[in-house]
Amino acid sequence: MIKRFKEKHKEFREYIYDTTVDIKERTFIIFSVTVLIALFAAIPCGLIMREPLSATISTLAGTLIFSLLVSFAYHKKKIKEVKAILSFIVVFIFLPMMLFTNGGVEGGTPVWLLLGTIYIALVLDGKFKGIMLSLNAIVMVICFIIAYFNPETVSEYSRGGNFYDTLVALFIISGITYTLFTFQRNLLQKEEKHKNIQRLFEQTAVALVNAIDAKDKYTHGHSSRVAEYSKMIARLSGMSDAECDEIYYVALLHDVGKIGISESIINKNGKLTDEEYGIIKQHPVLGAQILHSITEYPNLEVGALGHHERFDGKGYPYNLKGPDIPDFARIISVADAYDAMTSRRSYRDPIPQQDVREEFVKGSGTQFDPEYARIMIHLIDIDTEYEMKERSNITELSGKEQLAVDEYRSVVSQGIQITDHMSTITIRVKAIDPARDARPVLVLFDSLDGNVHVKEEEINKLSYYEYAVAGFDGNVDAQGCRNMQVKAVEKPKVVTLRDGEFAIEAVKVKDHVLLRLITKEMINEAILALPDSTRYVYLGFSGENSLIYDLVIENSDKKCNPGYIPRIAEEISYIDGPVGDIPNLQLDGYRSDCTMGIPVINGMKIRFHTKSLPTARLVWHCPFINLFTSDDGMTGGPNYRDLFLMRIDGECWESDPACSVDEIINYNQDFEGWDAWKKSNKEGFECEVSFERHDDTIVIFTENLGLYAKSTFTINDGTDQIFVSLTGDQCAITNIRIVQGA
Repeated sequence: MIKRFKEKHKEFREYIYDTTVDIKERTFIIFSVTVLIALFAAIPCGLIMREPLSATISTLAGTLIFSLLVSFAYHKKKIKEVKAILSFIVVFIFLPMMLFTNGGVEGGTPVWLLLGTIYIALVLDGKFKGIMLSLNAIVMVICFIIAYFNPETVSEYSRGGNFYDTLVALFIISGITYTLFTFQRNLLQKEEKHKNIQRLFEQTAVALVNAIDAKDKYTHGHSSRVAEYSKMIARLSGMSDAECDEIYYVALLHDVGKIGISESIINKNGKLTDEEYGIIKQHPVLGAQILHSITEYPNLEVGALGHHERFDGKGYPYNLKGPDIPDFARIISVADAYDAMTSRRSYRDPIPQQDVREEFVKGSGTQFDPEYARIMIHLIDIDTEYEMKERSNITELSGKEQLAVDEYRSVVSQGIQITDHMSTITIRVKAIDPARDARPVLVLFDSLDGNVHVKEEEINKLSYYEYAVAGFDGNVDAQGCRNMQVKAVEKPKVVTLRDGEFAIEAVKVKDHVLLRLITKEMINEAILALPDSTRYVYLGFSGENSLIYDLVIENSDKKCNPGYIPRIAEEISYIDGPVGDIPNLQLDGYRSDCTMGIPVINGMKIRFHTKSLPTARLVWHCPFINLFTSDDGMTGGPNYRDLFLMRIDGECWESDPACSVDEIINYNQDFEGWDAWKKSNKEGFECEVSFERHDDTIVIFTENLGLYAKSTFTINDGTDQIFVSLTGDQCAITNIRIVQGA
């Protein structure tokens, strides 16, 4: 019996000091257990003082009900629901019964009633707490008035009994208060100790990662990026905050085994021999051995050991397959592969992001877990500015980094993307040869990897397009633009530059770019009309006889409105065709616009004409069907939630944890492959999307160009108001017709 009690006591202490459990849940349990102890102690005290039997029975009944509810909350994890139920029982039943059966206002009851206020203040939250405190005060005032003016309603006993009851009540309330304050003090001390240990662990992990990265000159920052990507994937897969934090550190240390691999092998420029590759393949095992002793974080070993396993069983070191590979390892495998492809290596430049995406499409179910590969594909799709990639110091030329350009345009820095948020850039320039003037210039361009290219093969592969070359003297060569306007403007007195310092203000709004080229003496303002609105604009630094250094970039938080840049050329539009039931839609980028929301009803169809834009080059440059909910049926309206996204090429994505989707994609004899599909999309075709709705389930299907796609969407939280809108990426949607259900 004693052993059993000690085990339960140990289990209880571990629970209330477990930092992974919500603090309010632990506070509720410790408070409830303390009150139960007090109530059980009050029952024999009442019998000793010969209080009325009704008082003892009411205390016993309340205590038993309280015990059952607290036990249910603890074991069934229904703490939120039980807190609400108990608050009503305490305010409207238990405390009034205590008042009328335990001596009324002259007994110890007024002290007991403090329990209600303490309970509500400690365990409830938000508006509900305020409401219950107000109701508690109102109920108690009413009960006091009734008891005072109608003493016959109170089961009163001897004044001596009332006196002792008051002493017992004060003693027990003091004990409860002491217990709670002790719990809070110990909790704070333990959590501060936990934070110190966590900080030590984090610093040790970072130091270890830096040691790993220092061995490989081509993968600096690799571990940190993999950790960030892994955490993003985990969050979108529905893992808890604690699990997301854990996988960050597991991924951070996934390559720790490389410490035991020779630097000559890790940094070898040429192809590895079979023997060397065999040595490299040992780093997961070495990493697991290093991390094995960290018993508090067993997943560290799991991540290190399994991140090179493949979903089809062809990985290493143990050829694990499918669900036999732990979840954390499957996630890290996806994140690790993404960073490997988007980072520079000794034998290649970073792979363009759309090619990386195709690798995940092809590798889904073979190299990668299909679910986590799908999440990574989604992350790629929403990363429209290609933020998820290795960053190069020379790009920003910060600190001591510098760019030396001897011959004209012999070197061009990596591009800085210009968006609809004003960028202010300052640089310092000095002449490499003091006998000649330095001549810095800006190159405005677009390419898939954000770099300038001159080789024909790279220009074609990376869709390189050059808009203009601009000098700070106002000389602008804009052969890649539809129109150009350059003028000198008065320099504000507040703009002060040092010798050799230059400043640029740059912003892109739709198909126009504004450049302000600022020197110590003057400002030249250039407006460039781009070929279209869909391409990106990068700004690279180059010149002649120029050493460029001390580059600083500041980006405004405020988005420039559509009329900020005076228009010098007509807007390029691909939606001048017939207009249907709702306005036509041009998508210059990923979900850059959308139609109005349409309530989803059974039997509804949406018909439209779609055509990808001239710059479109990928399968997913097509219309999307977006399911959402909001209070007013508008995208971005009050309580807006994205629920589901389906492209007309069949790929789909559920955006909310409350949703689930089953998808079927079939191809008939008319499907001629994706190249033919993209070609037809360029030419334009008619599309129809049909909807069937049965309560919480919506079936969406479309058939086009030999492709049949069907998605069964289920919302699991009872949401009734579901709307659909059309959106997409680099396409024009016209003549949209809505056929309501039968």
